[in-house]
Amino acid sequence: MKHDDKTTGSPARTPIMDAEAIRRALRRIAHEIIEQNADLKSVVLAGVPLRGIEIARRLAEFIREVSKIGLEIGTIDVAMHRDDIGKRAELPMVHASKLPLPLEHRTVVIVDDVFFTGRTARAALDAISSFGRPARIQLAALVDRGHRELPIRADYVGKNLPTATREEIQVRLEQVDNEPDAVWLLKE
Repeated sequence: MKHDDKTTGSPARTPIMDAEAIRRALRRIAHEIIEQNADLKSVVLAGVPLRGIEIARRLAEFIREVSKIGLEIGTIDVAMHRDDIGKRAELPMVHASKLPLPLEHRTVVIVDDVFFTGRTARAALDAISSFGRPARIQLAALVDRGHRELPIRADYVGKNLPTATREEIQVRLEQVDNEPDAVWLLKE
């Protein structure tokens, strides 16, 4: 199913994941986090605003269902740590970073909706370092669209979706966007 509004010049939207596919992908990531982290009580899920926070919340819920262990959730804002601030048309919105401290001897899982060039992940690493030095840092993303500019890879991926650089991935989550959960591929 393809949506294209030729009258307004809006890009064509191709559905990639519906709510059920997103739920299955996040449940699988939750299982992988459990398998890769022997001491779940030391794991912190740090969501990148805005959708990464909701994804982290959902992951924590799935992990609690399976392991009966409640993970701490934090927010890691990358706005002031980005290396492209001067290249953007508008300044990024800044959100407060909140992480459970201390981070030493803990594993921080950075959670984001779309993994693209790696620059957001690099900015998140910088932001986390201002809070302390975790034992490990991992990365989870709902969608990995490729096109890495930095030597960074995601540890946990819901869906690998190779894209053209001119295409865009749009994630919509009901709790953030007041729209049904969905992932769309936008083409000019």
